[in-house]
Parts: sequence; structure tokens; C-alpha cells
Amino acid sequence: MFLPVTLQLLQGFGETLKVFVLTLVFSIPLGLVVCFGSMCRFKPLQWLTRCFIWIIRGTPLMLQLIIVFYGPGLIFELPAMPRLTATLLAFSINYACYFSEIYRGGIEAIPQGQYEAGQVLGMTRSQIFFKVVLLQVIKRILPSMSNEIITLVKDTALARMIGIYEVIWAGEAFIKKGLIWPLFYTGVFYLLFNGVLTVLLGKLEKKLNYFRG
Repeated sequence: MFLPVTLQLLQGFGETLKVFVLTLVFSIPLGLVVCFGSMCRFKPLQWLTRCFIWIIRGTPLMLQLIIVFYGPGLIFELPAMPRLTATLLAFSINYACYFSEIYRGGIEAIPQGQYEAGQVLGMTRSQIFFKVVLLQVIKRILPSMSNEIITLVKDTALARMIGIYEVIWAGEAFIKKGLIWPLFYTGVFYLLFNGVLTVLLGKLEKKLNYFRG
């Protein structure tokens, strides 16, 4: 019985992994865009961006997921969005807003003198950011980003709210057969995956140790 259960949980974990990877692919760069909006000198754009971040961070991801999936059809009578698309849209927007605040904290922590030194050397603002500031920002924000990434692994379970067959749903299906242990077994998948991520992110942090201060 152990092997069939494992194979079914692996199928569910495949969907969990898909949601996790694609959310990071979309939310990490989107978070930088949102961050630039929140730091923009054009006050109306800055205010709108920070208001949007406040709304997203202040409401549950589960609620956002339900609104993204059901909202367009109920409000505008549009065709139903594919479940995976709705999941990725809600997750990416949610995590982009959290990442944007982490980015903003990292950017603002860089001494102003480094920007001024780049300007003295004739570098443009974009050159200063990408060639001087960015790697230092990554070093500073990596612990906070790592924490959000680990949280994302667990948040993927919310995808079952709109019918994504992720690993917990796969484990819960065995309850109807009178088995509870497969549900606890799903925890092993999360623990192992988070363990691998913790090791990889720890190694990345060590590689960036040459940026200090």
C-alpha cells in the first residue's frame, strides 16, 4: 500500500512544485517593478502602488485566490479562467507585493554615498543600480526572501480551494478509504522540500558573504 500512496502523493506534489516554481518566476521580477512604483518620485503613482500593496498584504491570500478565480465571471460575466492560471495570478501578485517591500528595505539600506560615487564616475542611474547596488541588495534581503520562499511552499496548499490537485488533496483522498496516515505522510514531502531549499539558500547566502556592512 505504501508504494501506491507514494505515487499518488508524488502526482499531487508535482502540481505543488509547479505552482511554487512558476509563482517565483513571475513574482520575483514583478516585485521589483512594484518596488520601483512604491519608490517613484511621482507621488500619485507612489500612493497608488503603496495603497495596492497595503490591500494585498492586509487581506488573506485565500480570499484573493477566490476573487481572482470567481470574480471575473460573476462581476463581468467573462468565461471562467483556467484554474492554474488563476492560482498563479493570485499567488504572483500576492508574493510580488511582499517581495517589493523586502526589495525596498534593501535598496534604502544602501548608503547614499555609493550612488553619489557612481554619479561622480559618470555612471547612469540604471548602471549604478545594476552594477553597484543590486548584488549588495540581494545579500541584505536574502534572509527575508528565504523566509517568504519557505512560506510559499506551504501556501501552495491553498490552491486546492479552486480545485488544484496538490499534495494535501492527494493525501486527504485516502481518508475516504479509511486511511489517515497518507495525510500525515504529505508532511514529509513539505519537510524534505523545505530542507533542500534551506540548504540551497544557505549556500547562496554564504557565496554572497563578500558583501559586508
